[in-house]
Amino acid sequence: MEEVVVIVGAGPAGLATSACLNRLNIPNVVLEREDCYASLWRKRTYDRLKLHLAKQFCELPHLLYPSDTPTFIPKNGFISYLDKYVSYFGINIRYHRSVESAFFDEGAKKWCVVVENKALNVTEAYGAKFLVVASGENSEGLIPDDVPGLDSFEGNCLHSSEYENGEEFRGKDVLVVGCGNSGMEIAYDLYDHGANTAIVARSPVHVVTKEIVFLAMRMLEFLPCSAVDTIVLMLCKFKFGDISKYGLQRPKEGPFYLKEATGRSPTIDVGTIGKITSGEIQVFPSMTSINGKEITFENGKINSYDAIILATGFKSTVRNWLKGGNELFNDEGMPKRSFPNHWKGENGLYCAGFSRRGLMGISSDAKNIARDISFVMESQTPN
Repeated sequence: MEEVVVIVGAGPAGLATSACLNRLNIPNVVLEREDCYASLWRKRTYDRLKLHLAKQFCELPHLLYPSDTPTFIPKNGFISYLDKYVSYFGINIRYHRSVESAFFDEGAKKWCVVVENKALNVTEAYGAKFLVVASGENSEGLIPDDVPGLDSFEGNCLHSSEYENGEEFRGKDVLVVGCGNSGMEIAYDLYDHGANTAIVARSPVHVVTKEIVFLAMRMLEFLPCSAVDTIVLMLCKFKFGDISKYGLQRPKEGPFYLKEATGRSPTIDVGTIGKITSGEIQVFPSMTSINGKEITFENGKINSYDAIILATGFKSTVRNWLKGGNELFNDEGMPKRSFPNHWKGENGLYCAGFSRRGLMGISSDAKNIARDISFVMESQTPN
């Protein structure tokens, strides 16, 4: 099948890129391995999730949220927005398509994309002038490999992408591994559902409020990152006090410097800190071993748990199927070049949604890619 542009992945990045191309009348097709678009949002996010940034920082290109949309949009509200987005821009998605390999054919000067059609159990081949990798930073749950005995844990162990709500854990002892946004929010949800909850803080973390983040995003439009970080840290100290005495260490670098340099976002408190300071949710350092249901921590304490929730992040799976593209992607399937020069490779290869800047980064990538493809096509059109 011959296509002008093949987009791999029907998450927000793939949808945004397709919409931008459609506005420029550039034919494209989106290949999605699941049976729906935005499968991460529909199938692998917990019920109480809300977008952590205000709505004006979470729009996809060329479609505003309705005026009555709440400032911080709940999961189902964002899915409804994506439903409208797909319909409004007439996005062409082919489901059950698992990309097995993609490589640039030097002879044909096209990308050859080999796809397994899971619905029909047949192999399909696509030839495309341009290939957009939009499978995302969060393609697959990341399971830590540095905890001896994790595989032999005798309780229920699941990744945060499998967690829906805390109802099934009511009255149970549950350990949440990770103190990022997902870990802290899941811990609060577990407590709210009557679970005996503890958290493993594997690394330092900045804890903020959504109001502080909103203020910081506004200030970043006018002030340097270092000045914004100084103000944010002062506000956080006033709001939360010294959280180190509860087992949560703050990084040496500021929250928005770290976001810029590493892509790691500060943790937005949803009420978890209050439960930690009151002693209702405990915080432990890293695990050193697991024996049955007993877990030993770095501080020597040993506790028994019925379940472990691994809020340990996600990873890219690009390198499982993309052959070549070494000028664009590193061995971990992330861009080699830093923002804002991360999105374009060679021979018509692009990536969308890999800037570690959330939906704002996705919007920027999609518009850049569509403009560049349009420019290339116009420059190659005979006069």
